[in-house]
Amino acid sequence: MSLPEDHAGEGPERPRESGGSLGPGYRPGYGRYVGLLGVLIVALALINAALSKHNGASGLEPGRRLPPFAVPLATGNLPGQANVAAAANEGGAGRRPACSVRGPQILNVCQLYESGPVVLVLFVDSGSCTAILGDLQSIAPSFPGVRFAAVALGGDRASVRRAIAARGVRFPVGIDSDGALLVLYRDASCPQLTFAYPGGVVQSRALLTRPSPATLRARVAALVAGSQARGWRPPAR
Repeated sequence: MSLPEDHAGEGPERPRESGGSLGPGYRPGYGRYVGLLGVLIVALALINAALSKHNGASGLEPGRRLPPFAVPLATGNLPGQANVAAAANEGGAGRRPACSVRGPQILNVCQLYESGPVVLVLFVDSGSCTAILGDLQSIAPSFPGVRFAAVALGGDRASVRRAIAARGVRFPVGIDSDGALLVLYRDASCPQLTFAYPGGVVQSRALLTRPSPATLRARVAALVAGSQARGWRPPAR
């Protein structure tokens, strides 16, 4: 990992260790698959319909907790790959648990779901896939307290920044340079949208294609209603 330790108030962030990040469930020799993951990330933009129907990957099962991860924000200058460790000292997945790796230039999914419902989109910076960022930004103001976030799987940081700026995105967008979340979140399409209650429990099946505005709004509204039924209350406007 090369994400920083969380040293709030102790000066600038600094890399916590060198070396590439691998996917979940690290095993010796896993690194040879990183290149294949990169190829698959690009291919997702071209064959997502076929993947969604035939490869069995359909996102996370409802009722499962979101797997932890921490990635650098695309808008920052922090280098490094994803930390996907569920516990300490998980080899290439991370030296520290991902939930504990926090900072102003880090997107941490645990930090998101601690404070509200989460709408998480995984995307690649290719073709029309980035349009989902604008879709989310257009409805985000209507759902106070819902934590919208996105992670670019691979891609060029400068290009991701341009996509963020072009669509006026104000929610956090991370970058997973080696595609670890592709496996961790059973990504099958571009985009893939995951909906989770406060506390990180997946509410429903992921959306595996870009939804219509009406469908997207209805899914987020259902997430809010379900979260309120579980005791969550949105902040006052």
